[in-house]
Amino acid sequence: MLNKNSKIIMHIDVNSAFLSWQAAYNKQIGIEVDLREIPSVVGGRQETRHGIVLAKSIPAKKFGIKTGESIMEARSKCKDLVVVPPNYGLYIKCHNALISLLKEYSPKISVFSIDECFLDFTGKEEHFSDPIDAAHEIKDRIYRELGFTVNIGISVNKLLAKQASEFQKPNKVHTLFPNEIKDKLWPLSVEELFMVGLKTKIKLNKIGIYTIGDLANSDYNLISSKFKSHGRLIYRYAWGIDYSNIKYTNYIPFKSVGNGSTLPFDVNDRQTAYKILLSLTETTTRRLRQANMQCSVVSIGLKTSEFSYSSHQRKLLSPTNSTNEVYEVTKVLFDELWDGSYIRYFNVRLSDLISNDMTQLTIFDRNDRQKLEKLDRAVDFIRDKYGDKAVMRATFLHSGLKSMLGGFGAEEYPVMMSML
Repeated sequence: MLNKNSKIIMHIDVNSAFLSWQAAYNKQIGIEVDLREIPSVVGGRQETRHGIVLAKSIPAKKFGIKTGESIMEARSKCKDLVVVPPNYGLYIKCHNALISLLKEYSPKISVFSIDECFLDFTGKEEHFSDPIDAAHEIKDRIYRELGFTVNIGISVNKLLAKQASEFQKPNKVHTLFPNEIKDKLWPLSVEELFMVGLKTKIKLNKIGIYTIGDLANSDYNLISSKFKSHGRLIYRYAWGIDYSNIKYTNYIPFKSVGNGSTLPFDVNDRQTAYKILLSLTETTTRRLRQANMQCSVVSIGLKTSEFSYSSHQRKLLSPTNSTNEVYEVTKVLFDELWDGSYIRYFNVRLSDLISNDMTQLTIFDRNDRQKLEKLDRAVDFIRDKYGDKAVMRATFLHSGLKSMLGGFGAEEYPVMMSML
């Protein structure tokens, strides 16, 4: 039972996010086949046979296809598998639309990953009635207005709300209040407890712990001595105890932004290399700005025609998301790194990310920073509205090079976070 001081936390989890968002978009542009209803995955490029499965449909799951396995493995399980490439820009738009809708119910939202967030519903009952009814309303509105489905878990803390949203899918609302732990949580296999991975599961099984209830009712001292701090954490989790705070932020947590491209020809002159770095920088800095973040470290990577890979990076005096500023750094890094070899692969990565809301300026910053920011905003606006090719730098005219190179790297953009 809840007391009047209990918090009400909702965990909103988009079902098969990348695939659902692409399917919803396809429907809007008139594509009849629904990716969610056929064996399909979002993954790396088919033509290069690289990449991993980032999201899968329920029909694909029935073939045993798993998130994280290679596209080749997935295809070996289902020869008719439909593979669609990742679409970073679309995911950002869908995420932003989701957060915008949720803010109508509470301003206190904590983004957990691009497809998950927590909403603090405490005290909102007087405006939206019962939290369970409100959750159903939110779920139905998301499907009706945005075109994709979510699971919503409701409880008194983040852990239990997240566990609740993992119950039966898709398009469901579940509760897991403290008085429901024994009936709803404890019968589950122990690996279904948050923070229990395969290795921990095997170790727990070896000492006779197979369910979450087994763990909750095991010897605390044994768990503590055998698994140390991690053991004490999952023991508390088995009892539904979670002391983590809710940090209200709309920033999507990811560690870095990067783009790389293998070229159809080897590069052996500096000016062409610069253009390729500029093209990759255009893409990466735009993504950084979309996430309202700045970077403090710029890195480049080169792979020669002999498959030798090398990289170089630099810490910036002050963070930036300016295309021009980052590009200037990549050129310096290239000059310091390149030994004259033929290059077939380029990579630009931006890391050590912070919010774009506040910047500590230094006396070494460029005087035209504000102008560059306005220029980037204007270019982003045009590209968002009319497409990437609506505006391009003159240096790419008649060059045979794309003005915005690069793809998507799953490691840069985790779908699931590992810590509450």
